[in-house]
Amino acid sequence: MAEQRHKYEYQIEQESDSGPARVIRNVGTDKRVLEIGSGPGSITRPLFSESRCRITAVDIDSESLSRLESCCDKTIQLDLNNPVWPDAVGKDSRFEVVVAADVLEHLYAPLLVLKAMKTFLATDGYMVISLPHVAHSAVHACLLDEDFEYGDSGLLDRTHIRFFGIKNIQKLFEDAGLKIVHAEFVVRDPKHTEFAGRWGRISPAMRSVLAENRFGMVYQVVVKAVPTEADGEPISLMDLPVLARLPSRRDSIGAFLRTHLNAEIYAKLRFAAAKLGVAFRG
Repeated sequence: MAEQRHKYEYQIEQESDSGPARVIRNVGTDKRVLEIGSGPGSITRPLFSESRCRITAVDIDSESLSRLESCCDKTIQLDLNNPVWPDAVGKDSRFEVVVAADVLEHLYAPLLVLKAMKTFLATDGYMVISLPHVAHSAVHACLLDEDFEYGDSGLLDRTHIRFFGIKNIQKLFEDAGLKIVHAEFVVRDPKHTEFAGRWGRISPAMRSVLAENRFGMVYQVVVKAVPTEADGEPISLMDLPVLARLPSRRDSIGAFLRTHLNAEIYAKLRFAAAKLGVAFRG
């Protein structure tokens, strides 16, 4: 019997502008990596096979970790909400890169976890972290439509318990004794997100007002950070440009399907795509 695909298991087009692809590129090659919240290994596997990294994977789910034994130096099951989790990794362990891809938003105390992650950095080490941006215009549209409903994935994944705007992300790193030395925005038009239907339900006038938000199309933020005392000039996320992006064919097809299919049929299509290992946005 074929192994059932995990909720967070997907293939990554490594040359794409997606958050996971940007995380992989920012990690680099031939690095010793601590991956916090590895899940079933969607990022772990390409870091191992393509980037030739040596990885210690940490996750709460034993089933996910069992899938990663062949591509990791070590796997560790632990709960990041338990403040003693660093003991399981080993307080003397050091890594060239510490990765947390869309993890901190799932935690009760993301600042405490980020501070603990910093202690595992080797000299000249750095962190690569991605976070969803809650102030995306599509989320505003949900609020204006009085329909702030959680789902199985995306910006309002039902397991998200912390939300971040651009200024909140900046402050999170500063409060952890880190400085951001590089950052990238994953840009998505609201009609190319999982909230396309609700975006279409608000008035054109309201969509026009939301378009005034310079960061309204920022879907995710990918950050490279180092300890405050390390070399490198800090950057301000609020000063970064938001570069417009032409929609891909997949974006356009997804937008059409979300607009013209009912939610039940669209959900079935997404499930079928996931079983085939196809990244199906939204």
